[in-house]
Amino acid sequence: MSKHVASTNLLAPPLISSPTDSPTHRYWLRAGWVMVASGWSANQFSALLGAYRSDLGLTTTTTTALFAIYVLGMIPGLLLGGPLADRRGRRPVVFFALATSALATCLLMAGPAVSALLWPGRFLTGIGAGALLAAGSAWIKELSTPPHGTAAGPGAAARRSGLFLSAGFASGGLAASLIAQWAPHPMVTAYIPHLILSAFAALCAAHAPESTSARNTVTPSATTTSPEQDNLSSASTFRRLIAPTAPWVFAGPAVAFATLPGLVDSDLKGWETVYAGVITAITPGAGLFVTPFARRLAARHRIATGVSGLFAIAIGLVLAAVAAANTQPVVALASASVLGGGYGLCVAYGLTEVAVLAPPHQLARVTSRFWTLAYLGFIAPYVITLLTKLFTPPSVLLGAATLALVTLGSVAYLGTRAPTAEPACAATTKTAGAH
Repeated sequence: MSKHVASTNLLAPPLISSPTDSPTHRYWLRAGWVMVASGWSANQFSALLGAYRSDLGLTTTTTTALFAIYVLGMIPGLLLGGPLADRRGRRPVVFFALATSALATCLLMAGPAVSALLWPGRFLTGIGAGALLAAGSAWIKELSTPPHGTAAGPGAAARRSGLFLSAGFASGGLAASLIAQWAPHPMVTAYIPHLILSAFAALCAAHAPESTSARNTVTPSATTTSPEQDNLSSASTFRRLIAPTAPWVFAGPAVAFATLPGLVDSDLKGWETVYAGVITAITPGAGLFVTPFARRLAARHRIATGVSGLFAIAIGLVLAAVAAANTQPVVALASASVLGGGYGLCVAYGLTEVAVLAPPHQLARVTSRFWTLAYLGFIAPYVITLLTKLFTPPSVLLGAATLALVTLGSVAYLGTRAPTAEPACAATTKTAGAH
């Protein structure tokens, strides 16, 4: 049988190992709040970009750079948080990340007094959110399918992470914008709900047990194929089918959050912040709405969800170009909803594929690679801002739509010709049975 490789902590909560630890306990729901906190922390700043420009006098280039530096924090948070969660367990990484995220929010609250603190605040926001995504996604997936139950398959379990994340995205930006519109000291008070949510998420996560996969590895000697062959097959599938789609997961929403409001809000007359908040709610809200559709698409073909998501993002970018060309806030809202639908489909596709391909003892590590590529899409608004110095915004957005269609064609071509890979969890089951 498998052997323990991680250090044992006598004070740690019990592993899921008894028949009473059934899906009815819904431990995944307790762990899910950390994903809500992650999404909230990322998007609360997005809705305030207009306020930072008008109240603090920051330029568009500066605010989009602040938006993008979040990604620079995400990368080490994901790449370090995933392997650390595989070695030490999900819980310690989650609590460290929640504390980091709360500290980052405190720095952002001090930003109106010392604007230089906005930079480390956004960077630490990325680190905290990245570690939460890496450890939290794996934790929810494993708590959804305990050893003595089959509460959810890899696809359904993976989609739960995306649902919690989308809920945080949708509510965080809207709440921040509404507070900023009417509350005193808006760029301070708008961040208070995240501190409350972080404390609540920590309390919920404290009652969720560590998962067995976080502490175990599989002895490879009895597998029908060598570990090197399994790793090569999974790596090839990741590189050919998942990696090209991943940056589009957040490229579309980032354009909706950070680019569109500034292109169409010239006639809103004081309602710019609320409008930005509505967009930050509509975009991930559409991602939540398409989840049942994603499930049906995945049942037809493994790449159908990803291809559909890329097509939706391309259409959304075309609508964004139309909205920018005619300064139409209503068309921009329609674009945001389509981009959000594409985000929901692409994130469901990526997380499902990762959950199927990754062996249990590497789940957080592989998940972190997916999120790292996905969050590169947050750089899109900054790239668009730079390109608009040479081209008009509608032409840049149409160029982005063309790139999305090229990616769609590549994934469709490779996906329809790729052999169906055996899930890593199936290989794990064979190994356990052989022992």
